[in-house]
Amino acid sequence: MTPQHAVKATIRRGDEYYVAECLEIAVVTQGKTLDETVENLREAVSLHLEGEDPADFGLVQDPWILLTLELELAGAQT
Repeated sequence: MTPQHAVKATIRRGDEYYVAECLEIAVVTQGKTLDETVENLREAVSLHLEGEDPADFGLVQDPWILLTLELELAGAQT
C-alpha cells in the first residue's frame, strides 16, 4: 500500500459549532468559527500522531490535511 500524503477531513456545520472529523484516523474536533475549527483540527491531528509512526496509519512523514467543507445551499428546503 502506498502511503497517503494527506489526512482527509470533513467540516460541517452543527447546531452551535462547526465539527471536523477525519476519515482515516480517529480524530473529531469542533470550533465556533471555521478558523477555530481548522486550528483545533491541526492540533488534534498533531497530538494524535505525536510519538507514532505515521506509516502505521498509512501516511507519509509530516502529512498535510485535506479538507472538505459541507455547505447547505442557500434557500434549500430539507
